[in-house]
Amino acid sequence: MKVILINGSPRQNGNTALAFREMEAIFAAEGIESEIIHIGHLPIRGCISCGQCFNKGKCVFDDIVNEVAAKFEQCDGLVVGSPVYYAGANATLTALLDRLFYSTRFDKRMKVGAAVVAARRGGLSSTFDELNKFFTISGMPVASGQYWNSIHGAAPGEAEQDAEGLQSMRTLARNMSFLIKSIALGKEKYGLPKTEKRVATNFIR
Repeated sequence: MKVILINGSPRQNGNTALAFREMEAIFAAEGIESEIIHIGHLPIRGCISCGQCFNKGKCVFDDIVNEVAAKFEQCDGLVVGSPVYYAGANATLTALLDRLFYSTRFDKRMKVGAAVVAARRGGLSSTFDELNKFFTISGMPVASGQYWNSIHGAAPGEAEQDAEGLQSMRTLARNMSFLIKSIALGKEKYGLPKTEKRVATNFIR
C-alpha cells in the first residue's frame, strides 16, 4: 500500500513539508509506504482545454504532471498540501491538479484523498475546501482528522510550535491508513461499487 504526498509549497522545507513529515512517520508505523513529491518550485502551466489528453491518454504537456499521473494510478492514497495565498491554494499546485485530474482516465474511486493547508493566520478553511473538491468529483473517499487539516506558521519551521496542528496531522495519517486498509479488505470481499453509464446535462438548453 502506498500514499503519495504532493507538496505545493515553493519552500521544500517549509511548514507544509513539516506537516507532511509528521504524517510520513505515522504512515511508516502503519506499514504504508509514502513518497513526498515537491512541485511548488516548478514552472507548471495550467490546462488549455485542448482535449488532446482524450487521444493521447496523457497531458499534451509532458512534464511533472504525467510523472505524477503514473504514480497516482498505482497509489492507494493521495495527500495534497499547500500554503495559503489570498485564502486559496498555491497556483502551481492547482495548475498541476487541474491537469492531473482532467487528463487521467483511470478509475480513481476508492483511492483515499486528503488535503493539508498551512498558513500564518487565516484563509485555511477556504483553501481546504478548494482542494477537497478534486477528490469528491472523482469518487475518492476523503480522510478526515480531529479538526480541519491545517497547521499554523509563518517562517519555515514555525509550525513546529503548533502542537494541535501537528497532532491533527498524526490523527489524519492514522485515519487515512485505516481507510486505505479497510477499503483494500472491502474491495477483496465485495469489489468496487456498481457504476451506471454517466448522464451529463447542461444548464443551458
